[in-house]
Amino acid sequence: MSITHSNSPWQAEDRAQWLSQQNIKRSYQAEVVRKIETLDNHLMVSQYGALSIDRVKYPLYLIKSEKWNQSNKTVLVTGGVHGYETSGVQGAIRFLQENVTRYLNDFNFIVAPCISPWGYETINRWNPNAIDPNRSFYKKSPSEESQSLMNALPDEMLETLESSEIIAHFDLHETTDTDNSIFRPALASREGITQDNWNIPDGFYLVGDIDNPQPDFQKAMIESVKRVTHIAPSDESGRIIGEKIEQFGVINYPTKKLGLCAGMTNAEFITTTEVYPDSPKVNNEDCILAQVSAITGGLEYILEN
Repeated sequence: MSITHSNSPWQAEDRAQWLSQQNIKRSYQAEVVRKIETLDNHLMVSQYGALSIDRVKYPLYLIKSEKWNQSNKTVLVTGGVHGYETSGVQGAIRFLQENVTRYLNDFNFIVAPCISPWGYETINRWNPNAIDPNRSFYKKSPSEESQSLMNALPDEMLETLESSEIIAHFDLHETTDTDNSIFRPALASREGITQDNWNIPDGFYLVGDIDNPQPDFQKAMIESVKRVTHIAPSDESGRIIGEKIEQFGVINYPTKKLGLCAGMTNAEFITTTEVYPDSPKVNNEDCILAQVSAITGGLEYILEN
């Protein structure tokens, strides 16, 4: 199905009108901040910024290994780049609550569980300026959320250098029915273009980096997630969300070219997880466990190889 908009791209007044139509649907403080505040003392919580729309209500947090070992490589976990993708946020927190201690001797960790807290509360893909943070991870980003996170990471961890201290980056996402019913139509309207909808796959899948696909790493995560939920099949043309599959449950994107969060470092191993929370086969807990299983499956692969 194609969505056609013959009007021109949005101007400032259009963005302001869109913002005026958004409303709060859940609490970032209750569902995210309070959980962060109760994390164990082997983790260090720091605030790296706050959103300008409400600096008191929307602080931005990083959680790091409390005992930083300079001889260990670092693992980056990010959630809530798209605030409406709930299990990405809650999966990052659950990993910190229940799983991270198993790996603290082997890796340093940096976790940003909710990059877009306003988006979390309003259940939005975009930020208050109608910008997609997950297309905005590049220098002089138009997204406050994206730029704030990049500013918070030391230069040696970012993609501007030939190598990175970060060995792995897990960026936790969801693909939802509202991608087609709300967010892609909004994109067509904002850009004044015709936007083709994709078939929403029923199940979990991964998005690797087309320039650094690491297929064995991706496969290990798929095998781990299979223990807790089902993997998305490809469509009749062998594709998932319009992209040709690289292997079962895995497609690849040009992460740096698209300005994706997963492409902001030169980590050896990167992935974007995609949970499907609207499947009749899963519940909220299944979705969270799928995110955690992807992380642990990837970490076990790195340790074994």
